[in-house]
Amino acid sequence: MSNNLSSYKIFCAVANNGNISSAAKELYISQPAVSKAISKLEQNLNVTLFDRTSRGVKLTYEGRLLYTQVEGAFHAIRQGENQIKRIATLGIGHLSLGVSTTLCKYVLLPSLQEFIQNNPHINLSVSCQSTNKTISDIENGNLEIGLIGEPSLSGNFLFQPLKEIQDIFVATENYLNHLKMRDGECLSDIFGSATLILLDKDNLTRQYVDRFLSSSHIEPKNIIEVTTMDLLIEFAKTGLGIACVIKEFVEQELNNGSLVEYCVPFSIPKRNIGFVYPESISHSSVMERFVSFYLNQQFCNLI
Repeated sequence: MSNNLSSYKIFCAVANNGNISSAAKELYISQPAVSKAISKLEQNLNVTLFDRTSRGVKLTYEGRLLYTQVEGAFHAIRQGENQIKRIATLGIGHLSLGVSTTLCKYVLLPSLQEFIQNNPHINLSVSCQSTNKTISDIENGNLEIGLIGEPSLSGNFLFQPLKEIQDIFVATENYLNHLKMRDGECLSDIFGSATLILLDKDNLTRQYVDRFLSSSHIEPKNIIEVTTMDLLIEFAKTGLGIACVIKEFVEQELNNGSLVEYCVPFSIPKRNIGFVYPESISHSSVMERFVSFYLNQQFCNLI
């Protein structure tokens, strides 16, 4: 485009007013400046845009063609500005989030209804998938943010901790009594004779637990693998073995006695769950509002 936007703004003002002096008053510039801008525009386009009359100016055929396109462009700009203002006023926006099934159920969902009620104009897209898939989708630009267990990340990501979680071993009281574990057997003997129920090996939680078991020189012999935390809990409740679960997600079962915690001599270190998002991309106000909401929720739960 050989002409700048201000030239076309002056052109539209003259066309709308049909008079150069009226256009000058509307634009708060001098009449010679308006005449000069129109002449320069006509010269650059090599056409006559206005017929000069005693009453003012009138668009030529070429002028009408240009006016239709330019006015349409300015209308689109005005619509864009209005939409941006509306977004800022009403909080309109969209956020795409990746989260595992477990964290979706136990962390995201409990507060999601309140967030949506407080932000009714935000559209939220939730993809329940593995942590590895979430990180890959964020890296590829398919997702804006993820709710995950703290991973080992490169410098391209930021991780905002949300809360600490504790991995523990649980079983039914009958199962523990049956193995006579409550009298303090050797840890290696316990896991050598018991059935251990774990998540599948592709799960980051399983990989975290495996590292702990390996560092503690524990080699379970009998393992049942399942795909979700809910299945871990249900398998343990049926008395099939000892399950490694997240303590914060079995509080109800521990309180009602359907599961009891088996306290190993060396507890698995606590770890963080939180939000991950790209470091280099500017973050929308919607994402900042979403993260702040959940951080405030966790703070309120602590007091």
